[in-house]
Amino acid sequence: MYLLDQNSVKFPHPTLANKDDILAIGGDLSTERLLTAYKQGIFPWYCDGEPIIWYSPAWRMVLDPRHYKPSKSLKQILKKNTFTVTFNQNFKEVIYNCKTINRYDGLGTWITDDMQQAYINLHQLGYAKSVEVWLDDELVGGLYGIDQGHVFCGESMFSKVSNASKIAFAWLNDYLVKNNYNLLDCQVHNDHLESLGAYEIPRQEFLDILSKKKL
Repeated sequence: MYLLDQNSVKFPHPTLANKDDILAIGGDLSTERLLTAYKQGIFPWYCDGEPIIWYSPAWRMVLDPRHYKPSKSLKQILKKNTFTVTFNQNFKEVIYNCKTINRYDGLGTWITDDMQQAYINLHQLGYAKSVEVWLDDELVGGLYGIDQGHVFCGESMFSKVSNASKIAFAWLNDYLVKNNYNLLDCQVHNDHLESLGAYEIPRQEFLDILSKKKL
């Protein structure tokens, strides 16, 4: 585990992470540091009261958008057009809901106030983007992440009604396929992501994909 220099945005090589996948601690959430981290497959994940912790997982949860197949029940829901889906129209509300909504899947609870503002800053510069799911003009689901042009790094999602986050996920996959993205990065394993079709690959395989250009 490495202590970052406050005066430099450089990181140790991602393969130097320890057995708990922690690469470094400290630093800040400046736009330059965050973008440097994501380009190397590194991301922050910590709780209030802790120093910033930077992760580089030995096994990366990912999804090839071209191989994503929504369930039959989800396909039926999508065909009904009950929900309206927008892209990058209400980022602040999406990340706020990801931060504050009551959860049972383990996603979103780690978003601190500083992290929320840092990703809003990235959004204002065009790097962080969101998918919004609406029902009768109410925002009921969505997700956000970092767009690297050929890899979309998903950060968190939320759902206020059944299937809303799954609709956001399906819409994002469709967008990534249509725009020739190589991969959807889901970061770390959890059962919810696995139920959506995500799977794990070794760190080096992920880094190789990350270093490639768009298909």
